[in-house]
Amino acid sequence: MRVLLVLLFWASTALADGEKAGKFDYYVLALSWSPTWCALEGDARNSPQCDASADYGWILHGLWPQYHRGWPAHCPTAERPPTRTMTEEMTDIMGSSGLAWYQWKKHGSCSGLSAPAYYALARDAYNSLTRPDVFRKLKDPVKLPASVVEQAFLEANPGLEPDMLTITCRAGRIQEARLCLSKSLTPVPCGRDVVKDCQLDNALFDPIK
Repeated sequence: MRVLLVLLFWASTALADGEKAGKFDYYVLALSWSPTWCALEGDARNSPQCDASADYGWILHGLWPQYHRGWPAHCPTAERPPTRTMTEEMTDIMGSSGLAWYQWKKHGSCSGLSAPAYYALARDAYNSLTRPDVFRKLKDPVKLPASVVEQAFLEANPGLEPDMLTITCRAGRIQEARLCLSKSLTPVPCGRDVVKDCQLDNALFDPIK
C-alpha cells in the first residue's frame, strides 16, 4: 500500500511538472485595484505605480491560462522572452514593467503564444471589460460588501453572468476582479476553484490617490 501511494504521488508530481504550453481550457483575466496593492505592498516599496501622479485604478494583474481544475505555470517554451521595450509598453495598464515580465514568465509562457502576441491578447482582454466609473469617483475610503463591487461590474457589462466573474479580498480589502474568458476572449463560466467570491460585508475600498 505504501509503495502504491509513493507511485501515485510520483505520478501526480510528474504531471504537475509536465505542463505543456498552449494546453489549457480557458483564461482568467485578473484586474487588481491598485490602491489596495499600494496600501499592502507598493507604498513600502516606493513603487512608482503608487505615486499620486500615476492615477492607477483597476490595473491588469495578468491573463492566466487555466484548467477546469487548477492551472499551469512556468511552462517550458521555445518562445523568446519579452524585451525591456515590450514590458515597458505594458506599464500603462499593468503599472510596472516588472509585473509585465513576471506575468509572462509565470503565465504567458503557458499560453503557447509569443511574448508580443500574449501581451497583445492581454491588452485586448483588458479592454474587453468595462471598468465601472463609480470607483474612480471615490474621494474617501469606504467600507462596502464585496457583492456591491461585483454588481457594479455586472451592470457595466450586460453580457456577463455572476458565474463568469468573481471578486477577491485580501487583508479585509477589495483586491481583484477576475473574469473568465475563452481562448477567443468570450466570457465563460469559471471553474469551481476560481469562483470563490469574497464574502465580506465591510471590505475596505481605498480611493485613487
